[in-house]
Amino acid sequence: MMNDNSIEVATLGAGCFWCIEAIFQRVEGVKHVESGYTGGEIKNPTYREICSGRTGHAEVIKLTHDPEIIPYADLSRIFFSTHDPTTLNRQGYDQGTQYRSVIFFQDEKEKEVAKGVMEEMKDYFDDPIVTELSALEAFYVAESDHQNYYNDHRNQGYCTAIIDPKVAKLRAMFASRLKPEMS
Repeated sequence: MMNDNSIEVATLGAGCFWCIEAIFQRVEGVKHVESGYTGGEIKNPTYREICSGRTGHAEVIKLTHDPEIIPYADLSRIFFSTHDPTTLNRQGYDQGTQYRSVIFFQDEKEKEVAKGVMEEMKDYFDDPIVTELSALEAFYVAESDHQNYYNDHRNQGYCTAIIDPKVAKLRAMFASRLKPEMS
């Protein structure tokens, strides 16, 4: 039985938030995933404003997890393994600062863990990792039609072409970390 004291939060950006939301919804120990925006200058941005690339915000997810089941370091390994952390401000066809690879840390411990995992993972990629590490400030929840997107729109073209391969990679690389109903 988990108590509230064992819940931790992580905020991650890996391109489109629909993709990373779909990944982490399937990970055992992740209790809740919420798509949103952070890292920019304006308060309460809209999706339309984010798409302009002029807000400074990134599309991110905020997830709550039980560190006894899935420690922050393992979340970070899944994060680096299921997107391309070597492309600056781009994931596939999605381009702009809103699609950057970024970890928003809440404290120095998270920052150090993320740096350590980044160092550990660098040899798995042909190009240098360009993932940004930034302190988390305000998190703004995305509009309701962006929440649970993949699960609600599995047959939509973007989901089948872009998200399905990421979920398949998660299943192949981290099968032991998946929720039984999602494996």
